[in-house]
Amino acid sequence: MSPGSTTDRPAEEGAAIALDGAASVSGVMRKLLETADVSKVFGEPILHGDSLLLPTAEVLSVAGFGMGSGRGVAADPEGRKSRGGGGGGGGGGRILTRGVAVIVSTPEGVEVRPVLDFTKIALAALTAAGFVMAAWKGMKRPRGFFGD
Repeated sequence: MSPGSTTDRPAEEGAAIALDGAASVSGVMRKLLETADVSKVFGEPILHGDSLLLPTAEVLSVAGFGMGSGRGVAADPEGRKSRGGGGGGGGGGRILTRGVAVIVSTPEGVEVRPVLDFTKIALAALTAAGFVMAAWKGMKRPRGFFGD
């Protein structure tokens, strides 16, 4: 048997590894697609007096995974051939949700009221101000042709 020969390992074992990996990926994808359901975006309607409130959310699913395997034939210190092999995989994901608006239905009409996150707005303003200050400071400094 030569290194890299496909006859070093029975075909059934390699096929089982591939099937287990495919089943894992299939399970992750199934769970990920379950989040793409309209019930995750629209909450239960709430009746408040003559108004009907319908909460809405933004749903973001992120996933990543990878798999690998290896084989080989090597000689041990005593000169005997030994079979090598290995395989593995891993993955992960995250689902992020946040409320974005409330749809309000009254006898006068329907209105969409956005949900404002003042912390996120303040952080975005501070970040933008930092970039503006850095750019202003960079323009204010005199420079030569080669940046001296």
